[in-house]
Amino acid sequence: MKTASRFLLITFLLFVTSNIFSQSISRNIKTKEYKELQQKLCNGWNTWYNNSVLSHVLLPEGFSINLSITRFGEEYTKEFFKASKVSNRPEEVVLGLRSDDGTYTSLNLKYKEAEINVQSAVDGSDQLILVTPIKGFDKMLVVEPGILWNNNGLIGAEGNKLIGRFPFRTIEVGTTEPLTNTAYDLATLPRFCISMKKELGIYTGKTRSLDEIKSIIAKNKILQENRIASYGNLAEPFKAMQTILAWNSIYDAPNHRIITPVSRNWNKGWNGFVLFDWDTYFASYMLSLFNKDLAYANAIEITKAITFSGFIPNYSSPFGNTSWDRSQPPVGSTVILEIYKRYKEKWLLKEVYDELLSWNRWWPAHRDKGGYLAWGSDNVSDSLKTIDKNNLQAAKYESGLDNSPMYDGVPFNNTTHMMELADVGLMSLYIMDCNSMVEISDILGRTRESKELRERSVRYTKMLATLWDNDKGIFLNKRLDTGAKSYRISPTNFYPMLAKACSQKQAERMIKEHYYNADEFYGTFIMPSISRNDPAFKDNDYWRGRIWAPMNFLIYMGMCNYNLPEAKADMVEKSKNLLMKSWKENGAIYENYNGTTGQGDDVKNADGFYHWGALLTFMSFIEKGYMKPADTSKE
Repeated sequence: MKTASRFLLITFLLFVTSNIFSQSISRNIKTKEYKELQQKLCNGWNTWYNNSVLSHVLLPEGFSINLSITRFGEEYTKEFFKASKVSNRPEEVVLGLRSDDGTYTSLNLKYKEAEINVQSAVDGSDQLILVTPIKGFDKMLVVEPGILWNNNGLIGAEGNKLIGRFPFRTIEVGTTEPLTNTAYDLATLPRFCISMKKELGIYTGKTRSLDEIKSIIAKNKILQENRIASYGNLAEPFKAMQTILAWNSIYDAPNHRIITPVSRNWNKGWNGFVLFDWDTYFASYMLSLFNKDLAYANAIEITKAITFSGFIPNYSSPFGNTSWDRSQPPVGSTVILEIYKRYKEKWLLKEVYDELLSWNRWWPAHRDKGGYLAWGSDNVSDSLKTIDKNNLQAAKYESGLDNSPMYDGVPFNNTTHMMELADVGLMSLYIMDCNSMVEISDILGRTRESKELRERSVRYTKMLATLWDNDKGIFLNKRLDTGAKSYRISPTNFYPMLAKACSQKQAERMIKEHYYNADEFYGTFIMPSISRNDPAFKDNDYWRGRIWAPMNFLIYMGMCNYNLPEAKADMVEKSKNLLMKSWKENGAIYENYNGTTGQGDDVKNADGFYHWGALLTFMSFIEKGYMKPADTSKE
């Protein structure tokens, strides 16, 4: 009997444009090492497709195996995300153990009164998927093939196999269970529809039994479990940090690159991807603990988002959307220097040096008033055409502290395009940037630039010293229009420790009188983004009272510059405990946390799987010596 064939042709549309509506972005890549690195990353099976953690995708072909759950005549969702409960999505996902490269993945999905466990493993060039029903045995599993990102190829079905045909290979997808005839379901593509009454396997390549699939998946799982266990007492914190970074690593097809944006939910809202400035640098720093290639990729990609004006933008996203008017906290050179110290590969520094130097020079040229630095927003066109440019709110976005009470009532100067506020946090971060750039310049033999950077560091350190308030025992922001001191205190007032711009005695006073002050920052959960006795703390709204991992992390980095062992240990332990609270409850790592209860899911504007939340435990690994120079002799 002749086998019937059904195929859907996927055409490839090549559309090259240089205008701002292009999905691709311009990047000046200089080194062959980085081109080879991205080429290596963009291969193999993984959950590369941003819009669903239940899509298993093969690169470079872009062939996908997409899973969903339905019942005859019932609508079904094809996109699955990890999200906070308050977002009211129809699915509940707990993302489990997985490798960085997708050779093993695991998750639990609850959807429409059904619950399944999904595991996958790579065996050579084949993908194996194991689906274990837990509830909802009257449901059906829908398996659809796809070709993503307008790649060349054909998808279809032949007999009991789903097929993907490409110029250099053909992929066959089979299943261990009989198929159900589904002529009246809602799917429009070739698909499998399989009863969920018992455990089943899905595979590519040669025919596999359920036992064979389970055996290979178990083997790959053990490898990942052993990796996690190697961190001893920090095994579960490592699992939390590694899991969120691995699941949020995606393929950006128009730019042929692997990146790790803050979360899949944010990418979806920005039409494909969004890279935020300091968020992405922090991701690269965490990744450098366990995956050099992903660390390099993210540090380089956000640096290459530099604007024509010479600064790393607040954000970069498709269709030319970037913040032409503003930057964000300058942490890039410090992060990249730390990554270099771990792996000692000069090509990384050479790849990003010119952009980092340009960014360093941009701040005093555009954000200096009377020797002080202030956040701002230039009067330029905005690709998103929002009202938040050349005004106070846009300047707040540059600070990264979008609605911080520190900036309530501060005027915005439409001539200088800056807030009328000398900012302790910005000046400290900038001095830290200068100091890191001095080290990088010395490593690369850039003596002229090193001298220039040292001079700027000294100049701004002297100006920052004038913001110390001896009565309050802390550095205070100062109005640039009136000269008045601002007594609204946030963690950024501790940032001079990052710049090594305060004495040991000053550091001790800040810690004793403010960090350990229960009326301000101390408590079971630390540190709130504004002091507890500030009227705005009770707002519990974003940067108005909630706890943010990058603030804790930056203060920890500052503490490392001084002899503050008790405070440093306290910061490390309490931060880790905060992260593990939500991780143990529901596998969540939040964008921010309630400053009183430590909850993350009590508000809508706390993404439930936002990678920089893992900074709360990353400092534990630094403290235990895991970030010492890596042994690269085996690479």
